[in-house]
Amino acid sequence: MSDFWCELAWLGSDKVESGVLLSLAGERIEAVSAGIPEPPVQALRLPGLTLPGLANSHSHVFQRALRGRTHAGTGSFWTWRKQMYRVAARLDPESYHKLARATFAEMALAGFTLVGEFHYLHHQPSGAPYAQPNVMGEAVLAGAREAGVRLTLLDTCYLHGGLDPSGYRPVEGVQRRFADRDAPAWVERASALKNAPEARTAAAIHSLRAVDPHAIQEIRAWCRQRDAPLHAHVSEQPAENQQCVARHGRTPVRVLADLDVVGERFTAVHATHLDAADIQALGAAGATCCFCPTTERDLADGVGPSAALTTAGARLALGTDSHAVVDPFEEARAVELDQRLASLTRGHHTPSALLAAATRAGYACLGWPEGGQLAAGGLADFVTISLESTRLAGITPDNALASTVFAARAADVTHVVVAGKLVVRDSLHCRIDAASELGAAIPELYRE
Repeated sequence: MSDFWCELAWLGSDKVESGVLLSLAGERIEAVSAGIPEPPVQALRLPGLTLPGLANSHSHVFQRALRGRTHAGTGSFWTWRKQMYRVAARLDPESYHKLARATFAEMALAGFTLVGEFHYLHHQPSGAPYAQPNVMGEAVLAGAREAGVRLTLLDTCYLHGGLDPSGYRPVEGVQRRFADRDAPAWVERASALKNAPEARTAAAIHSLRAVDPHAIQEIRAWCRQRDAPLHAHVSEQPAENQQCVARHGRTPVRVLADLDVVGERFTAVHATHLDAADIQALGAAGATCCFCPTTERDLADGVGPSAALTTAGARLALGTDSHAVVDPFEEARAVELDQRLASLTRGHHTPSALLAAATRAGYACLGWPEGGQLAAGGLADFVTISLESTRLAGITPDNALASTVFAARAADVTHVVVAGKLVVRDSLHCRIDAASELGAAIPELYRE
Protein backbone atom coordinates (compact mmCIF):
# COMPACT_ATOMS: atom_id res chain seq x y z
CA MET A 1 0.00 0.00 0.00
CA SER A 2 1.17 3.54 -0.80
CA ASP A 3 0.30 6.67 1.17
CA PHE A 4 0.15 10.28 0.03
CA TRP A 5 -0.28 13.10 2.56
CA CYS A 6 -1.95 16.22 1.17
CA GLU A 7 -1.44 19.57 2.84
CA LEU A 8 -4.89 20.53 1.51
CA ALA A 9 -7.35 18.45 -0.50
CA TRP A 10 -10.75 18.96 -2.11
CA LEU A 11 -13.09 16.11 -1.23
CA GLY A 12 -16.09 17.43 -3.15
CA SER A 13 -17.72 19.99 -0.86
CA ASP A 14 -17.58 23.79 -0.99
CA LYS A 15 -14.36 23.89 1.04
CA VAL A 16 -10.99 22.18 1.23
CA GLU A 17 -9.78 19.91 4.01
CA SER A 18 -6.40 20.12 5.77
CA GLY A 19 -4.01 17.24 6.38
CA VAL A 20 -5.63 14.58 4.18
CA LEU A 21 -4.03 11.14 4.02
CA LEU A 22 -4.77 9.09 0.89
CA SER A 23 -4.05 5.41 1.46
CA LEU A 24 -3.82 3.41 -1.77
CA ALA A 25 -4.18 -0.25 -2.57
CA GLY A 26 -2.91 -0.77 -6.10
CA GLU A 27 -4.86 1.42 -8.54
CA ARG A 28 -7.56 2.35 -6.01
CA ILE A 29 -7.92 4.61 -3.01
CA GLU A 30 -8.43 2.40 0.03
CA ALA A 31 -9.03 5.11 2.62
CA VAL A 32 -9.25 8.89 2.93
CA SER A 33 -8.46 10.43 6.35
CA ALA A 34 -8.69 14.18 7.02
CA GLY A 35 -7.23 16.16 9.90
CA ILE A 36 -3.83 14.43 9.95
CA PRO A 37 -1.55 17.31 11.02
CA GLU A 38 1.76 15.76 9.95
CA PRO A 39 2.58 13.24 7.22
CA PRO A 40 3.28 9.69 8.39
CA VAL A 41 6.84 8.51 7.80
CA GLN A 42 5.86 6.24 4.92
CA ALA A 43 3.76 8.87 3.09
CA LEU A 44 4.85 11.05 0.17
CA ARG A 45 4.18 14.67 1.15
CA LEU A 46 2.17 16.72 -1.35
CA PRO A 47 2.41 20.41 -0.42
CA GLY A 48 -0.30 22.60 -1.90
CA LEU A 49 -3.85 21.65 -2.90
CA THR A 50 -4.67 18.16 -4.16
CA LEU A 51 -7.65 17.63 -6.46
CA PRO A 52 -9.18 14.51 -7.97
CA GLY A 53 -7.94 13.60 -11.43
CA LEU A 54 -9.00 16.10 -14.10
CA ALA A 55 -10.77 14.86 -17.23
CA ASN A 56 -10.28 16.32 -20.69
CA SER A 57 -13.63 15.17 -22.04
CA HIS A 58 -13.17 16.29 -25.64
CA SER A 59 -9.86 16.12 -27.51
CA HIS A 60 -8.77 16.05 -31.15
CA VAL A 61 -5.14 15.29 -30.41
CA PHE A 62 -3.87 15.90 -33.96
CA GLN A 63 -5.12 19.49 -33.87
CA ARG A 64 -2.36 20.36 -31.40
CA ALA A 65 -0.27 20.85 -34.55
CA LEU A 66 -2.41 23.89 -35.47
CA ARG A 67 -1.47 25.98 -32.44
CA GLY A 68 -0.09 29.34 -33.50
CA ARG A 69 -0.67 28.60 -37.17
CA THR A 70 -4.40 29.30 -37.37
CA HIS A 71 -5.16 31.70 -34.53
CA ALA A 72 -4.12 35.01 -36.05
CA GLY A 73 -6.22 34.78 -39.21
CA THR A 74 -9.66 36.09 -40.07
CA GLY A 75 -12.76 34.19 -41.06
CA SER A 76 -14.86 31.63 -39.16
CA PHE A 77 -15.04 28.01 -38.11
CA TRP A 78 -15.48 27.06 -41.75
CA THR A 79 -12.29 28.76 -42.92
CA TRP A 80 -10.40 27.28 -39.97
CA ARG A 81 -11.68 23.85 -40.96
CA LYS A 82 -9.89 24.07 -44.31
CA GLN A 83 -6.60 24.64 -42.48
CA MET A 84 -7.35 21.74 -40.15
CA TYR A 85 -8.01 19.46 -43.12
CA ARG A 86 -4.54 20.17 -44.51
CA VAL A 87 -2.89 18.85 -41.34
CA ALA A 88 -5.26 15.88 -41.16
CA ALA A 89 -4.20 14.88 -44.67
CA ARG A 90 -0.52 14.65 -43.71
CA LEU A 91 -0.64 12.28 -40.76
CA ASP A 92 0.31 8.61 -40.92
CA PRO A 93 0.43 6.06 -38.08
CA GLU A 94 4.01 6.93 -37.12
CA SER A 95 3.60 10.72 -37.12
CA TYR A 96 0.21 10.43 -35.43
CA HIS A 97 1.75 8.38 -32.62
CA LYS A 98 4.58 10.85 -32.09
CA LEU A 99 2.22 13.81 -31.95
CA ALA A 100 -0.29 12.01 -29.70
CA ARG A 101 2.37 10.83 -27.26
CA ALA A 102 3.83 14.32 -26.84
CA THR A 103 0.44 16.03 -26.64
CA PHE A 104 -0.85 13.59 -24.03
CA ALA A 105 2.31 14.27 -22.04
CA GLU A 106 1.54 18.00 -22.25
CA MET A 107 -1.94 17.22 -20.92
CA ALA A 108 -0.49 15.22 -18.03
CA LEU A 109 1.76 18.14 -17.11
CA ALA A 110 -1.34 20.35 -17.05
CA GLY A 111 -3.11 17.98 -14.64
CA PHE A 112 -5.25 15.89 -16.97
CA THR A 113 -5.39 12.26 -15.91
CA LEU A 114 -8.10 11.07 -18.32
CA VAL A 115 -8.71 12.09 -21.95
CA GLY A 116 -11.68 11.49 -24.22
CA GLU A 117 -10.20 11.30 -27.71
CA PHE A 118 -12.81 12.04 -30.38
CA HIS A 119 -11.02 9.99 -33.01
CA TYR A 120 -11.96 10.07 -36.69
CA LEU A 121 -8.61 9.80 -38.53
CA HIS A 122 -9.26 6.18 -39.44
CA HIS A 123 -8.00 5.44 -42.95
CA GLN A 124 -5.36 6.27 -45.52
CA PRO A 125 -5.67 9.68 -47.25
CA SER A 126 -7.33 8.00 -50.22
CA GLY A 127 -10.00 6.55 -47.94
CA ALA A 128 -8.72 3.00 -48.35
CA PRO A 129 -8.44 1.10 -45.06
CA TYR A 130 -4.99 0.33 -43.70
CA ALA A 131 -3.96 -3.32 -43.66
CA GLN A 132 -4.65 -3.12 -39.93
CA PRO A 133 -7.96 -1.20 -39.96
CA ASN A 134 -7.46 0.37 -36.51
CA VAL A 135 -3.76 1.23 -36.82
CA MET A 136 -4.47 4.96 -36.38
CA GLY A 137 -6.55 4.34 -33.29
CA GLU A 138 -3.85 2.06 -31.93
CA ALA A 139 -1.34 4.88 -32.45
CA VAL A 140 -3.46 7.14 -30.22
CA LEU A 141 -3.90 4.42 -27.60
CA ALA A 142 -0.15 3.79 -27.50
CA GLY A 143 0.58 7.50 -27.15
CA ALA A 144 -1.72 7.83 -24.14
CA ARG A 145 -0.33 4.68 -22.52
CA GLU A 146 3.25 5.91 -22.89
CA ALA A 147 2.33 9.36 -21.56
CA GLY A 148 0.72 7.77 -18.50
CA VAL A 149 -2.85 9.08 -18.91
CA ARG A 150 -6.07 7.12 -19.07
CA LEU A 151 -7.92 7.25 -22.38
CA THR A 152 -11.43 6.74 -23.64
CA LEU A 153 -11.12 6.28 -27.39
CA LEU A 154 -14.35 7.73 -28.75
CA ASP A 155 -14.24 5.98 -32.10
CA THR A 156 -16.13 8.36 -34.34
CA CYS A 157 -18.55 7.45 -37.11
CA TYR A 158 -18.29 9.79 -40.10
CA LEU A 159 -20.14 8.79 -43.27
CA HIS A 160 -21.14 11.89 -45.25
CA GLY A 161 -19.52 15.10 -46.49
CA GLY A 162 -22.31 17.47 -45.54
CA LEU A 163 -26.05 18.04 -45.40
CA ASP A 164 -28.35 19.78 -47.91
CA PRO A 165 -32.14 20.08 -47.99
CA SER A 166 -32.13 17.35 -50.64
CA GLY A 167 -29.96 14.93 -48.65
CA TYR A 168 -26.47 14.00 -47.59
CA ARG A 169 -23.45 14.80 -49.75
CA PRO A 170 -20.69 12.25 -50.38
CA VAL A 171 -17.34 12.71 -48.65
CA GLU A 172 -14.61 14.39 -50.63
CA GLY A 173 -10.95 15.24 -50.23
CA VAL A 174 -9.48 14.50 -46.82
CA GLN A 175 -12.93 13.55 -45.51
CA ARG A 176 -12.42 10.20 -47.24
CA ARG A 177 -9.97 9.14 -44.56
CA PHE A 178 -12.55 9.91 -41.87
CA ALA A 179 -15.33 7.83 -43.42
CA ASP A 180 -16.17 4.16 -43.16
CA ARG A 181 -18.13 2.62 -46.03
CA ASP A 182 -21.36 2.57 -44.00
CA ALA A 183 -22.57 2.06 -40.45
CA PRO A 184 -22.09 -1.75 -40.46
CA ALA A 185 -18.49 -1.21 -41.61
CA TRP A 186 -17.99 1.21 -38.71
CA VAL A 187 -19.49 -1.35 -36.31
CA GLU A 188 -17.16 -4.06 -37.59
CA ARG A 189 -14.06 -1.90 -37.26
CA ALA A 190 -14.96 -0.37 -33.88
CA SER A 191 -15.83 -3.79 -32.47
CA ALA A 192 -12.26 -4.94 -33.05
CA LEU A 193 -10.96 -2.39 -30.54
CA LYS A 194 -10.41 -3.84 -27.07
CA ASN A 195 -10.52 -2.28 -23.63
CA ALA A 196 -7.40 -2.28 -21.46
CA PRO A 197 -6.75 -1.37 -17.82
CA GLU A 198 -5.81 2.17 -18.82
CA ALA A 199 -8.06 2.57 -21.87
CA ARG A 200 -11.70 2.04 -22.77
CA THR A 201 -13.53 2.25 -26.07
CA ALA A 202 -16.76 4.15 -26.65
CA ALA A 203 -18.44 5.77 -29.64
CA ALA A 204 -19.08 9.15 -31.17
CA ILE A 205 -21.32 10.50 -33.88
CA HIS A 206 -19.32 13.19 -35.63
CA SER A 207 -22.39 15.36 -36.22
CA LEU A 208 -25.78 15.42 -37.90
CA ARG A 209 -23.90 16.80 -40.92
CA ALA A 210 -21.84 13.63 -41.22
CA VAL A 211 -24.07 10.80 -39.94
CA ASP A 212 -27.66 10.08 -41.04
CA PRO A 213 -30.45 9.01 -38.66
CA HIS A 214 -30.48 5.35 -39.79
CA ALA A 215 -26.75 5.05 -39.05
CA ILE A 216 -27.20 6.80 -35.72
CA GLN A 217 -29.61 4.05 -34.67
CA GLU A 218 -26.95 1.42 -35.39
CA ILE A 219 -24.35 3.31 -33.36
CA ARG A 220 -26.79 3.73 -30.48
CA ALA A 221 -27.45 -0.02 -30.50
CA TRP A 222 -23.69 -0.76 -30.49
CA CYS A 223 -23.24 1.46 -27.41
CA ARG A 224 -26.11 -0.09 -25.52
CA GLN A 225 -24.88 -3.60 -26.14
CA ARG A 226 -21.59 -2.58 -24.50
CA ASP A 227 -22.96 -0.11 -21.93
CA ALA A 228 -20.64 2.44 -23.54
CA PRO A 229 -21.00 6.24 -23.63
CA LEU A 230 -21.99 8.01 -26.82
CA HIS A 231 -20.78 11.52 -27.71
CA ALA A 232 -21.63 13.85 -30.61
CA HIS A 233 -20.79 17.33 -31.82
CA VAL A 234 -24.08 19.20 -31.43
CA SER A 235 -25.05 22.71 -32.57
CA GLU A 236 -21.55 24.14 -32.63
CA GLN A 237 -22.48 26.48 -35.48
CA PRO A 238 -25.75 28.19 -36.52
CA ALA A 239 -25.27 26.84 -40.07
CA GLU A 240 -25.31 23.30 -38.66
CA ASN A 241 -28.73 23.94 -37.11
CA GLN A 242 -30.06 25.54 -40.27
CA GLN A 243 -28.97 22.62 -42.42
CA CYS A 244 -30.46 20.10 -40.02
CA VAL A 245 -33.80 21.90 -39.83
CA ALA A 246 -33.91 22.26 -43.62
CA ARG A 247 -33.40 18.52 -44.08
CA HIS A 248 -35.05 16.95 -41.02
CA GLY A 249 -37.44 19.66 -39.84
CA ARG A 250 -35.87 19.62 -36.36
CA THR A 251 -32.74 20.78 -34.58
CA PRO A 252 -29.87 18.32 -34.02
CA VAL A 253 -30.85 17.81 -30.36
CA ARG A 254 -34.43 16.93 -31.28
CA VAL A 255 -33.37 14.58 -34.07
CA LEU A 256 -31.16 12.77 -31.54
CA ALA A 257 -33.89 12.82 -28.90
CA ASP A 258 -36.40 11.32 -31.33
CA LEU A 259 -33.87 8.56 -32.05
CA ASP A 260 -33.68 7.80 -28.30
CA VAL A 261 -30.03 8.85 -28.17
CA VAL A 262 -30.31 11.65 -25.60
CA GLY A 263 -29.97 10.16 -22.12
CA GLU A 264 -27.65 9.87 -19.13
CA ARG A 265 -24.97 8.12 -21.24
CA PHE A 266 -25.03 10.81 -23.94
CA THR A 267 -22.71 13.82 -24.16
CA ALA A 268 -23.48 16.76 -26.43
CA VAL A 269 -20.17 18.43 -27.30
CA HIS A 270 -20.26 22.24 -27.60
CA ALA A 271 -24.07 22.62 -27.41
CA THR A 272 -23.54 26.28 -28.21
CA HIS A 273 -26.59 27.26 -30.26
CA LEU A 274 -29.57 25.70 -28.51
CA ASP A 275 -33.17 26.82 -28.26
CA ALA A 276 -35.33 26.44 -25.17
CA ALA A 277 -36.74 23.06 -26.28
CA ASP A 278 -33.20 21.74 -26.86
CA ILE A 279 -32.14 22.81 -23.37
CA GLN A 280 -35.19 21.20 -21.82
CA ALA A 281 -34.61 17.94 -23.71
CA LEU A 282 -30.98 17.68 -22.61
CA GLY A 283 -31.78 18.63 -19.03
CA ALA A 284 -34.77 16.31 -18.64
CA ALA A 285 -32.66 13.40 -19.91
CA GLY A 286 -29.79 14.12 -17.51
CA ALA A 287 -27.41 14.35 -20.45
CA THR A 288 -23.92 15.83 -20.22
CA CYS A 289 -22.88 18.88 -22.22
CA CYS A 290 -19.15 19.23 -22.81
CA PHE A 291 -18.04 22.83 -23.16
CA CYS A 292 -14.65 23.65 -24.69
CA PRO A 293 -14.41 27.40 -24.08
CA THR A 294 -10.86 28.06 -25.27
CA THR A 295 -11.60 26.46 -28.65
CA GLU A 296 -15.11 27.89 -28.89
CA ARG A 297 -13.79 31.42 -28.44
CA ASP A 298 -10.85 30.79 -30.77
CA LEU A 299 -13.19 29.65 -33.55
CA ALA A 300 -15.73 32.41 -32.86
CA ASP A 301 -18.36 29.75 -32.18
CA GLY A 302 -20.21 31.68 -29.51
CA VAL A 303 -21.05 31.20 -25.83
CA GLY A 304 -23.17 28.21 -24.89
CA PRO A 305 -26.05 28.40 -22.37
CA SER A 306 -24.28 26.62 -19.52
CA ALA A 307 -26.38 28.17 -16.75
CA ALA A 308 -29.68 27.34 -18.44
CA LEU A 309 -28.51 23.79 -19.08
CA THR A 310 -27.56 23.11 -15.47
CA THR A 311 -30.79 24.70 -14.25
CA ALA A 312 -32.67 22.32 -16.56
CA GLY A 313 -30.83 19.30 -15.13
CA ALA A 314 -27.97 18.72 -17.54
CA ARG A 315 -24.44 18.08 -16.32
CA LEU A 316 -21.37 19.97 -17.53
CA ALA A 317 -18.01 18.53 -18.53
CA LEU A 318 -14.97 20.27 -20.01
CA GLY A 319 -12.58 19.66 -22.90
CA THR A 320 -9.70 21.33 -24.69
CA ASP A 321 -10.87 20.23 -28.17
CA SER A 322 -8.36 21.75 -30.64
CA HIS A 323 -5.75 22.42 -27.90
CA ALA A 324 -5.45 26.13 -28.59
CA VAL A 325 -4.65 26.01 -24.87
CA VAL A 326 -4.08 22.96 -22.67
CA ASP A 327 -5.13 24.21 -19.24
CA PRO A 328 -8.01 22.68 -17.24
CA PHE A 329 -8.30 25.71 -14.96
CA GLU A 330 -8.70 28.06 -17.91
CA GLU A 331 -11.51 25.88 -19.32
CA ALA A 332 -13.26 25.73 -15.93
CA ARG A 333 -13.25 29.44 -15.14
CA ALA A 334 -14.13 30.35 -18.75
CA VAL A 335 -17.52 28.65 -18.37
CA GLU A 336 -18.45 31.08 -15.60
CA LEU A 337 -16.68 34.13 -17.00
CA ASP A 338 -18.20 33.70 -20.47
CA GLN A 339 -21.66 33.54 -18.88
CA ARG A 340 -20.91 36.81 -17.09
CA LEU A 341 -20.02 38.48 -20.38
CA ALA A 342 -23.12 37.14 -22.10
CA SER A 343 -25.57 37.89 -19.28
CA LEU A 344 -24.04 40.94 -17.57
CA THR A 345 -24.48 39.18 -14.21
CA ARG A 346 -22.10 37.19 -12.01
CA GLY A 347 -22.29 33.94 -10.08
CA HIS A 348 -23.79 31.32 -12.39
CA HIS A 349 -21.51 28.43 -11.38
CA THR A 350 -19.78 27.98 -8.02
CA PRO A 351 -16.11 27.03 -7.85
CA SER A 352 -17.03 23.57 -6.56
CA ALA A 353 -19.50 23.07 -9.44
CA LEU A 354 -16.82 24.03 -11.97
CA LEU A 355 -14.36 21.60 -10.39
CA ALA A 356 -17.03 18.90 -10.42
CA ALA A 357 -17.40 19.46 -14.17
CA ALA A 358 -13.65 19.07 -14.56
CA THR A 359 -13.48 15.91 -12.43
CA ARG A 360 -16.48 13.72 -11.56
CA ALA A 361 -18.68 14.68 -14.50
CA GLY A 362 -15.84 14.29 -16.98
CA TYR A 363 -14.89 10.87 -15.68
CA ALA A 364 -18.52 9.74 -15.71
CA CYS A 365 -19.27 10.89 -19.26
CA LEU A 366 -16.16 9.05 -20.50
CA GLY A 367 -17.21 5.78 -18.92
CA TRP A 368 -15.12 5.87 -15.71
CA PRO A 369 -17.75 6.61 -13.01
CA GLU A 370 -15.42 5.30 -10.31
CA GLY A 371 -12.99 8.17 -10.93
CA GLY A 372 -12.81 11.93 -10.54
CA GLN A 373 -13.22 11.91 -6.77
CA LEU A 374 -11.04 11.44 -3.72
CA ALA A 375 -13.05 8.70 -2.03
CA ALA A 376 -12.51 5.19 -0.74
CA GLY A 377 -12.90 2.73 -3.58
CA GLY A 378 -12.27 5.36 -6.24
CA LEU A 379 -9.52 5.38 -8.82
CA ALA A 380 -6.16 6.55 -7.46
CA ASP A 381 -5.95 9.49 -9.87
CA PHE A 382 -5.15 12.89 -8.37
CA VAL A 383 -3.37 16.16 -9.05
CA THR A 384 -1.51 18.59 -6.78
CA ILE A 385 -1.00 22.28 -7.48
CA SER A 386 1.46 24.56 -5.76
CA LEU A 387 0.03 27.49 -3.81
CA GLU A 388 3.34 29.35 -3.84
CA SER A 389 3.35 30.89 -7.32
CA THR A 390 2.73 34.60 -7.70
CA ARG A 391 -0.77 33.70 -8.92
CA LEU A 392 -1.74 31.86 -5.74
CA ALA A 393 0.57 33.20 -3.02
CA GLY A 394 -1.22 34.53 0.03
CA ILE A 395 -4.37 32.44 -0.18
CA THR A 396 -5.82 30.65 2.84
CA PRO A 397 -7.77 27.38 3.12
CA ASP A 398 -10.97 29.43 3.21
CA ASN A 399 -10.44 30.82 -0.29
CA ALA A 400 -8.23 28.13 -1.81
CA LEU A 401 -11.02 26.68 -3.92
CA ALA A 402 -12.07 29.94 -5.53
CA SER A 403 -8.46 31.02 -5.96
CA THR A 404 -7.62 27.77 -7.74
CA VAL A 405 -10.57 27.93 -10.14
CA PHE A 406 -10.19 31.60 -10.98
CA ALA A 407 -6.41 32.10 -10.85
CA ALA A 408 -4.49 28.83 -11.14
CA ARG A 409 -2.68 27.83 -14.31
CA ALA A 410 -1.50 24.54 -15.71
CA ALA A 411 2.02 25.67 -14.76
CA ASP A 412 1.04 25.41 -11.09
CA VAL A 413 0.65 21.61 -11.32
CA THR A 414 3.47 19.89 -9.44
CA HIS A 415 2.40 16.25 -9.06
CA VAL A 416 0.10 13.97 -11.04
CA VAL A 417 -0.78 10.43 -9.98
CA VAL A 418 -2.63 8.03 -12.29
CA ALA A 419 -3.61 4.54 -11.16
CA GLY A 420 -1.49 5.05 -8.05
CA LYS A 421 1.68 5.84 -10.01
CA LEU A 422 3.49 9.16 -10.26
CA VAL A 423 3.33 10.49 -13.82
CA VAL A 424 4.44 14.05 -13.00
CA ARG A 425 6.75 14.78 -10.07
CA ASP A 426 8.01 18.22 -9.09
CA SER A 427 6.51 19.66 -12.31
CA LEU A 428 8.44 17.25 -14.55
CA HIS A 429 6.97 14.39 -16.54
CA CYS A 430 8.49 11.16 -15.26
CA ARG A 431 8.87 9.61 -18.74
CA ILE A 432 8.67 12.15 -21.56
CA ASP A 433 10.26 15.47 -22.48
CA ALA A 434 7.03 16.85 -23.92
CA ALA A 435 8.48 20.13 -25.18
CA SER A 436 11.28 18.44 -27.11
CA GLU A 437 8.96 15.84 -28.61
CA LEU A 438 6.37 18.44 -29.63
CA GLY A 439 9.18 20.54 -31.08
CA ALA A 440 10.22 17.62 -33.26
CA ALA A 441 6.79 16.22 -34.21
CA ILE A 442 4.93 19.35 -35.26
CA PRO A 443 7.38 20.95 -37.76
CA GLU A 444 7.64 17.60 -39.50
CA LEU A 445 3.98 17.85 -40.51
CA TYR A 446 4.63 21.15 -42.28
CA ARG A 447 7.79 20.12 -44.10
CA GLU A 448 7.34 20.00 -47.88
